Amino acid sequence: MENANHYNENDIQVLEGLEAVRKRPGMYIGSTSARGLHHLVYEIVDNSIDEALAGRCNMVKVIVNSDNSITVEDNGAGIPVGIHKQMGIPTVEVVHTVLHAGGKFGGGGYHVSGGLHGVGASVVNALSEFLEVEVSRDGKIYYQRYERGKTVTELKIIGESTHTGTKTTFKPDGKIFEVLEFDYNVLLTRFREMAFLNRGIKIILIDNRPEQSEEVTLYYEGGIISYVEYLNRKETVLHQPPIYISGEKDGSSVEISMQYNDSYVENIYCYANNIINNEGGTHLTGFRSALTKVFNDYARKYNFIKENDKNLAGEDVREGLTAIISVKLENPQFEGQTKEKLGNSEIRTLVEGIVNDKLTSFLEENPSISKLIFEKCLTAARAREAAKKAREMTRRKSALEGTSLPGKLSDCSERDPAICEIYIVEGDSAGGSAKMGRQRETQAILPLWGKMLNVEKSRIDKVYGNEKLLPVITALGANVGPDFDIEKLRYHKIIIMADADVDGSHIRMLLLTFFYRYMRPLIEHGYLYIAQPPLYKVEKGKEFFYAFDDDELDIKVQEKGWSRQDKNLTIQRFKGLGEMKPEQLWDTTMNPATRIMLKVHLEDAVIANEIFSDLMGEKVEPRKEFIQENAKFVQNLDI
Repeated sequence: MENANHYNENDIQVLEGLEAVRKRPGMYIGSTSARGLHHLVYEIVDNSIDEALAGRCNMVKVIVNSDNSITVEDNGAGIPVGIHKQMGIPTVEVVHTVLHAGGKFGGGGYHVSGGLHGVGASVVNALSEFLEVEVSRDGKIYYQRYERGKTVTELKIIGESTHTGTKTTFKPDGKIFEVLEFDYNVLLTRFREMAFLNRGIKIILIDNRPEQSEEVTLYYEGGIISYVEYLNRKETVLHQPPIYISGEKDGSSVEISMQYNDSYVENIYCYANNIINNEGGTHLTGFRSALTKVFNDYARKYNFIKENDKNLAGEDVREGLTAIISVKLENPQFEGQTKEKLGNSEIRTLVEGIVNDKLTSFLEENPSISKLIFEKCLTAARAREAAKKAREMTRRKSALEGTSLPGKLSDCSERDPAICEIYIVEGDSAGGSAKMGRQRETQAILPLWGKMLNVEKSRIDKVYGNEKLLPVITALGANVGPDFDIEKLRYHKIIIMADADVDGSHIRMLLLTFFYRYMRPLIEHGYLYIAQPPLYKVEKGKEFFYAFDDDELDIKVQEKGWSRQDKNLTIQRFKGLGEMKPEQLWDTTMNPATRIMLKVHLEDAVIANEIFSDLMGEKVEPRKEFIQENAKFVQNLDI
C-alpha cells in the first residue's frame, strides 16, 4: 500500500499516564466477562481499520492461536518507532504503555478515526498476561515485549522487511478476566460488519485451536449495499438491488443503502466512523425526517395520496425497510462513553440534504420500484388507522367498565415503578400460587393462558385486537409501538415466568418477540427478566434442596455425600409452575434474596433481529436450518 498521509513520531501526543486500568478494567472495556474479553480484540483491530481509513492499509488478519492468545496483523504504515520527544522512549512503547497516547488527538496521523479516546493498545497491554508487537517499517522489523502493561524488553531490530505493517500478539490476563475462551462466531459477526462498512478492505479470520480449525476471508466489494443484501437474504424483497445514495461535504461523508421487504419490521442500523450507534443520533434523525418528506412529496405529486388525504406517517414509510447509514467525520461527538448516540448537528443537515436530493431522483427515475414501495406504505397507513381505532375502542371499553387495568391482574400496593415488579405467569394455576406466595407491596401478578399472537407475522392493528396481549399492554401502562412511553411504565421489573417445557419455551419466545418489536426500550433500559424456577426438589429426612437443572442436581447430591440410588432419597421433578406450592414458588423463584433471574439485554441488534426473524417469521426454511444447527445443544426437550 502507498502511504497516503505522513505519519511519524511527531503525530503521537500524550495526555496522561497508565495507572488505573488493571484496578478498574470495567471503566475501559465495559466488563471482565466474555464481552470485555472480545473487546480487547476489537480495540487492536480498530487501530488497523483506522489505518485503512487513512489510506494506508487494505488487509487485516486476526488469528486465534491454540493457547487462546490473539494475533492481529495489518499492512499499514507501522506504528512509529522513533524516540518520542516528550517521553524520551520509542514511540511504539509510548503507544503501548501510556494511556491516551495515540495519533488521534490532533496530530496529522488520522483524518477519520473510530478510536475516539485513543486508549486501545495501552489498555489491551495493561490487561494482558503478555503482549508482543512487531513493526515493519523503514526496511526493518522492530520487536518489543510487555507483561501486564510493563515493558520487559527494549525495542530491538529482529530482521529486515520490504513491507510495512504492525503485528500484535497478546494473551488476556487470567487474573483479570472471568473467561478466557474466545467465541469464533462473535468475532466473525463483528469482523463481517467491519468488512461491509469498509469497502475494499480484506479481513481474514483464522481459528487455530485444535477443536475449531476455521478460516474465512471477509471482503465485500459492494460495501454497505452487500450489507443490506446480507441482512435481507432470508426475506422476500420488493426490489433489487438495494437503493444506494452517498455524498460528502467539509470533510464528512455519508453512505446510505436501503431496501424494502414484505415484513412489518423496520431495521435501520447507524454507524459513525465504523462504530455502531444503537441509539441512533443526528444521522438517524436526518434520515428519518428526509425520508418522510421525500415520500410524501412524491406521493402527492403522483397522486398516491389524494388531495384531502392525510400525509404518510414516519412509521408508514419505514415498514419493511432495512437500511444502513454510515457516516465518516473528523471530530465525532458521541453522547456517553459507549458511543451509543451521535451528537454532531451538522451531520443531520448533511444527511437530510443528500436524502432529499438523491432519493427523490431515484424515485423519479424508477417509477415501477416506487409504485411497489408506495403500495406497501399505503397499506401500512391503513393498518395504522385501524390500530388507532382499535386503541380508542379499547380505551372507551375500559372507561365504561370503570377500570383501566385487566381483571386478572393482582396489582401491588406500591406505586413507585422503580421498586415495583410484575410477574407475567403462564396459566391460572401457576398464577394462583404466585398470587398467594408473592410480596404484595411490590410484586404484581398477571396470569396468561394459551398462546398469544405471533407479532412477527402481524401488523400493530392485530396487536390491539389480541385478547392475550391486550392485558399485558394495559397492565404495563406505557402503550406499544411508536406510542410507547417509557416514562409511563408502571413496573421497572417485568418478569416472564413460564413452565420449563416446550410450551413454556414457546410462550417465552412469543412474549420476547412482542417486547422486542413493540416495547424495545424495555430491553434497552434493562427492565425485562426471565424467571428461573427449579426443576427439582430433593429430600432426605428433614433435609432438602432445590436444583435448577440436572448438572446442579448431581453436584449438590455429591456435595452432601448422598447417593441417587438411596431409597430414602426423594427427587421431585416439577412438571410445571402450577405444581409448586406458594411457599415453594416464593422461596425458589420470587424471593429477591434467593431467586435467580436472567436479565434480557441487547448485545447485538443485527443478530437479535435475525434470530427473531428466523424463529418467528413467515419463512420455514430459516427456522429449519436453525433447528438443525442447534439440535445438538438441546437437553430435556419436553420436561
